Amino acid sequence: MLTGMSDAHYLVGLELRGRRVVVVGAGSVAQRRLPRLIRTGARIDVIAPEATPAVEGMAGAGEIRWHRRPYAEGDLRDAWYAIACTNDPSVNEAVSAEAEHRRVFCVRADAGTQGSAVTPATGEFEGLMIGVLAGGHPLRSAAVRDGIVEALREGRAPADRPPAAERSGMGKVVLVGGGPGDPELITVAGRRLLASADVVVADRLAPRELLDELSPRVEVVDAAKIPYGRAAAQEFINATLIDRAKAGKTVVRLKGGDPYLFGRGYEEVLACAQAGVPVSVVPGVTSAFAVPALADVPVTHRGVAHEVVVVSGHVGPDDPASLVDWDALAALRGTIVLLMGVERAGQFADVLLAGGRADDTPAAVIQEGSTSRQRIVRTTLGSLADDIARAGIRPPAIIVIGPVAGLYAQRAQDVG
Repeated sequence: MLTGMSDAHYLVGLELRGRRVVVVGAGSVAQRRLPRLIRTGARIDVIAPEATPAVEGMAGAGEIRWHRRPYAEGDLRDAWYAIACTNDPSVNEAVSAEAEHRRVFCVRADAGTQGSAVTPATGEFEGLMIGVLAGGHPLRSAAVRDGIVEALREGRAPADRPPAAERSGMGKVVLVGGGPGDPELITVAGRRLLASADVVVADRLAPRELLDELSPRVEVVDAAKIPYGRAAAQEFINATLIDRAKAGKTVVRLKGGDPYLFGRGYEEVLACAQAGVPVSVVPGVTSAFAVPALADVPVTHRGVAHEVVVVSGHVGPDDPASLVDWDALAALRGTIVLLMGVERAGQFADVLLAGGRADDTPAAVIQEGSTSRQRIVRTTLGSLADDIARAGIRPPAIIVIGPVAGLYAQRAQDVG
């Protein structure tokens, strides 16, 4: 770890696994900080009357406990670490005061020097975690961190770039595919663009840990879409991209997987083009193929599958809005990769069985693939819906149907 010039802080790594951490506030700051805290294995209590969609999604997934109410004295009891990140300085001051009384180290996000701890600007490179402190100057620590990480990744320092406030004229929008979830699976170009962004508009499925690496000067706009729940309207997202770019800013639209695979990416490209905003795309590693691969399911295999069909399951097979020819899919012998299909898995299985697919066709379901929360259910087409329900599988998850999903058993037998 690397420190700044200040002698007031002692840089240290905390072992938080299984220990209680309290985060007061559930806005954009919490959204940035929570993913890394979740990765530590801490028991996280978030206290806030309202939350961003992304934080709400973490609570819905059971990664954090969200207490939907204002902070109250005593909330830090038995805590090991606390973060005060509300938009009310008086609440943050009260949290910091209780932390001092209880001897709990506390980060005060709105006034870093007034807390008993300071969050360093952190980055990761090939197993190294780099932390930079700059005596309470977060912009400086983030800039130094970015320079170090970029130099390690690229073998050179990034070019100096003036802040958005000092630039004039039209900015630009870049759609960046973030990959299936693991922050290491974003492309080199995607990482470089994030480091130069003024605004990041992030999906719920984008690699969350990358947000914590952003400079404090970067505006993060939550465009999280929670399945069957609250979601940012596409019109709002389009307007945000266009407005920020017209203000002269570099806007990165960070998406999960690849922007053009069921990601509404081209809708955003068209909206920007129609508004006269320069827009480009950085492809991403698609979860449709990467997640099965990480679960030992090759979507093709010589002599087993010569075709792969990626299908959206956001509407049922009988829905008038469906554009999928399910009878044709049932007649194929290759691989079906079904995205967004967990809630209607039984309907999709039934229509494929009715169309001729065998009841014992192998299937695999991978929830939150490539992340520390990855879960795999191996089953058959006939048992798909029951096994998903029995295992408590929740979105996001990918369903693979076809003979390739049964190759894992052959590998296990060979290894044994």
